[in-house]
Amino acid sequence: MEIRTVGVVGAGQMGNGIAHVFALAGFDVTLNDISQDALDQSVETIRNNLDRQVGRGKLEETARDAALSRITTTATLSDLGPSDLIIEAATEREDIKHAIFAELAPHLGDQTILTSNTSSISITRLASRTDRPERFMGFHFMNPVPVMSLVELIRGIATNAETYDTLSAVVATLGKQAASAEDFPAFIVNRILMPMINEAIYTLYEGVGSVESIDTSLRLGANHPMGPLELADFIGLDTCLAIMNVLHEGLADTKYRPCPLLTKYVEAGWLGRKTERGFYDYRGDVPIPTR
Repeated sequence: MEIRTVGVVGAGQMGNGIAHVFALAGFDVTLNDISQDALDQSVETIRNNLDRQVGRGKLEETARDAALSRITTTATLSDLGPSDLIIEAATEREDIKHAIFAELAPHLGDQTILTSNTSSISITRLASRTDRPERFMGFHFMNPVPVMSLVELIRGIATNAETYDTLSAVVATLGKQAASAEDFPAFIVNRILMPMINEAIYTLYEGVGSVESIDTSLRLGANHPMGPLELADFIGLDTCLAIMNVLHEGLADTKYRPCPLLTKYVEAGWLGRKTERGFYDYRGDVPIPTR
């Protein structure tokens, strides 16, 4: 089937990035959130990011204006029902995701494909609670969405070939690269990335190195663009902890046990950049390590 209209649930960091790339690629996008303030801020973020692309000579002003004209916002979830494709990009909590799909169910078109941008939760389990498990997939974008070229495509046990082929074509239209992952906890990227971040936190917890020395070592010693603790702050420490818990519970292997220090930071509400404190303190002009 051909995808023309796209609904995005959640106007946070991932949701606004997904809306950005779809609108820029010519899709009509409806962005939903329970907060009107979040929707307004999301549109402003998209506008600023598009302006940045124009300023760098990567985008024409006419293309920016056309993309913005394709984005509408709504605080009413049912407005997304008639969309050809719906992408759930809400917080990484399974109960919330189930509730979203349950509320959408009575309003969906027969043709609508449902997807989740979850970074770790079982696609088969999410799909099983809907009326269309054959037209349900994991559609995992990387952060920041406008910059990162990878999209993980995750089939549930019931996902049919037409749904997979349709979403593969959508990824190509976006100018991104698809990678197929099987439906196991955290899929590919986070199955590899999160244990590395968790091990970096253990390295800090055990006093092997400071925040600064750990990040410097991985930037210069492994040629990573940012250190693992800086990256954890960028992702959000609550998200990192949620993914590690999914890995630990789903695979029952102690090597995935979340570091107690990660849990402690989350309990303190120090979640990284979005709360201005994590492994770095971002309240000043220059980030300062907190340990």
